Amino acid sequence: MPVGMTLTKFLHEEQRRYPSSSGSFTALFSDLVIAAKIISSQVRRAGLGGILGAAGTQNVHGEEVQKLDELANDTFIRTMEHGGHLSAMASEEMDDIIHVDSKYPKGNYVIMFDPLDGSSNIDVNISVGTIFSILKAGKGSEVTVKDFLKPGVEQVCAGYILYGSSTMLVYTTGHGVHGFTLDPSVGEFFLSHENIRIPEKGKIFSINEGNSRHWLPGTSSYIEKVKSNGSEKTARYVGSLVADFHRNLLRGGVFLYPADKKSHKGKLRLLYEANPLSFIVEQAGGAASTGDERVLDVVPGELHQRTPLIIGSKADVEEAVSFWKTASV
Repeated sequence: MPVGMTLTKFLHEEQRRYPSSSGSFTALFSDLVIAAKIISSQVRRAGLGGILGAAGTQNVHGEEVQKLDELANDTFIRTMEHGGHLSAMASEEMDDIIHVDSKYPKGNYVIMFDPLDGSSNIDVNISVGTIFSILKAGKGSEVTVKDFLKPGVEQVCAGYILYGSSTMLVYTTGHGVHGFTLDPSVGEFFLSHENIRIPEKGKIFSINEGNSRHWLPGTSSYIEKVKSNGSEKTARYVGSLVADFHRNLLRGGVFLYPADKKSHKGKLRLLYEANPLSFIVEQAGGAASTGDERVLDVVPGELHQRTPLIIGSKADVEEAVSFWKTASV
């Protein structure tokens, strides 16, 4: 791609490769980009705008809501609802799906999003992010929760926005993974990472060792192995899923948030976190597993379903899963 390729131009060129495309998805994505720019601005001025800290409420998962969680969630909904490309939305922060107001036209897509993953890290100036997943909506009827409860293989697009030293948007539509960096001086995302490929095997492992007392034997055995003498792996764990995933995507490695004695079904959300990141990593040549099966094959039974997640370089994921399965026999 030529130097200076903007995200808008990239999307239009992608659209031209598929003559049957109506352009509705491109327009939907343009609304999403606006939301990303607004949230990026809010994150960067959080310390000056009186929006750090907790909001004094809990979300549907019983977690303390941060002020920026609320701002990001509201921003995403307000920016996306009026474009005429969505039928409904679902947010990790909200109990039920969000129907597009009847005063706005409706489209053929639904979107699920984690508005600000890792938001508790904002107070200490650690990178956070937004994760999103887009599905086709059913036609001819009012959208219901069932339209969202589809396995990850049915996603038409997934991505994340990382608010770090720079703001990056990384996404896939099933034709490779591409990354764009926001140039704040002109307010545009420019192609900076074309056709991202994750290394087959990496040197990084990412896991919250504070949970080690709850680990099941497969996890303990694998971590003991990668920490043993002769291992080339090193531990890197930020605690913001998007930041940990993004580093491993570019450098290679494995991220683990497995099932354990405390969280038998896992901790991360299937629809808002695991599915979109799994779609991205597979398109980049990596792999994602629950420990027992491919994440993208899991058929969800509820909107806020949790799942174990082992994700990253293909060889590393396969090795971690082999330890998991051997210990489960």
